[in-house]
Amino acid sequence: MSHFNDSLTAARETFDALGPLEAPLLRAAEAAFGALTTGRKLLFCGNGGSASDAAHIAAEFVCRFKEDRRPYPALALGVDGGLLTAIGNDYEFNDSFARQVHAFGQDGDVLIVISSSGQSRNVLAAIEEARRRGVTTVALLGRDGGFTKGAADIELIVPGASTARIQEAQKFLLHVFCELLEARLPKE
Repeated sequence: MSHFNDSLTAARETFDALGPLEAPLLRAAEAAFGALTTGRKLLFCGNGGSASDAAHIAAEFVCRFKEDRRPYPALALGVDGGLLTAIGNDYEFNDSFARQVHAFGQDGDVLIVISSSGQSRNVLAAIEEARRRGVTTVALLGRDGGFTKGAADIELIVPGASTARIQEAQKFLLHVFCELLEARLPKE
């Protein structure tokens, strides 16, 4: 078997395991709908590739996903290099997202964290700060959820051993999340 076919088989197996995540994905979309239709916002964060996914999905709300519509407030907390390095230098890297949640998070907002391992201390700290501020938390985690499992209000854990396949499945879930919301959010 070729590497391509091996990867395709692994991707199918990962996606086939996503069925049980429909209910928590619908709950996450409902929480986000409630936030966005009451003047609140979405906050996204993750490290590395997950930071890129967070920025991508935040952009889908401020710009658009598929349909032309009004913009909705969404912030990716990993995009400001100056702010991240200042927090890392003056405090510590584990505070990089929690400090921003403290600054920007309000009661009724939704924080969506992405971690392919569930082993990111700064992501866990962001969830903990969000809870203190009345922000609903959604965690997209991978593998077995790591030490972040159980910390968020809503969690979607993509099982598997391959970081690449987990990230692909998380991106799929985030796109479905966008589709669910865009179908219901007011256009104007």
